[in-house]
Amino acid sequence: MEAALLGSFISAMATVLGAVPLLFVKTLSEKWKDILIAFTAGIMVSASTFGLMPQSLQEGGIIPLTIGLLLGIIILDLIEKNIPHIDVENQSKIRSFDSKSLLVIVALFIHNIPEGLSTGFSYASQNVGLGPMVAISIGAQNMPEGLILAVFLINSRVDKFKAFMIVFLTGMMELISAVIGYFTASYIASLISYGLAFAAGAMMFIVYKELIPESHGHGYERPSTYSFIIGLLIMVYISYAFV
Repeated sequence: MEAALLGSFISAMATVLGAVPLLFVKTLSEKWKDILIAFTAGIMVSASTFGLMPQSLQEGGIIPLTIGLLLGIIILDLIEKNIPHIDVENQSKIRSFDSKSLLVIVALFIHNIPEGLSTGFSYASQNVGLGPMVAISIGAQNMPEGLILAVFLINSRVDKFKAFMIVFLTGMMELISAVIGYFTASYIASLISYGLAFAAGAMMFIVYKELIPESHGHGYERPSTYSFIIGLLIMVYISYAFV
C-alpha cells in the first residue's frame, strides 16, 4: 500500500513539475514541444504494449483484455467528445479568466480520473514491478500536460501562485482516483485484468488521438519520430528493471 501511495503521488505531482519551467521561461518552442510530446507518446506505447497488455492477458485471459481495452478507448473517446480542450495554438488570444476557462479546468479534473485509476490498478496487480512502470509513464504524460495547463492559466490572467495551485489540485484528483482504483482492484481481484487493459486502452487512445498528431503538426516530424523511438526504448529498459 505504501508503495502504491508513493508511486501514485509522484506520478500525480509530475503535473506540477511540468509547470515549473514557467518560473524561468515564458514560452517553449514548437520544435521542443513536439519532441517532448513524441517522447511521452513513446513511453506510453511501450508501457501499454510491453507492460499492461501482457499482464492483463496473464491475469485474466483474452476476454478481459478485449473488454477492458475497448472500455478504456470508448470512455476516453466520450470524455474527449464532451469536454473542452485547451486551445494551445490560440492561447495568445486569451485575455481573461472566464467561464470557458473554468470549464477547461473541470474537464482536466475529469480527464485525470482514468489516468489515476490506471496507476491504482497497476499497483494492485500480482506483478509488483508493473505499478512503478505505469506510474513513470503516466508521470511522463503529466509533465507536458501540467506545462500546457499552467500556460493556459497564466494567459488567462491568473497569477502564478494560483496557477500552480490549480495544477496541483488537478494532480491530486489523479492521486485520489489512483487510491480508489487500488482498493477496488485489491478487494475485487477479478477486476485487475480489466483494469490493466482499461489503462492500456486509455493510454493508446491518448497517444494516437492526441500526442502523435500534435507532435507532427508543425514541421518537426523527423525529430519527433526519433524522440518517440527513444521514449519507447527507455521504457523498455525500465520495464526490464522493474518487471
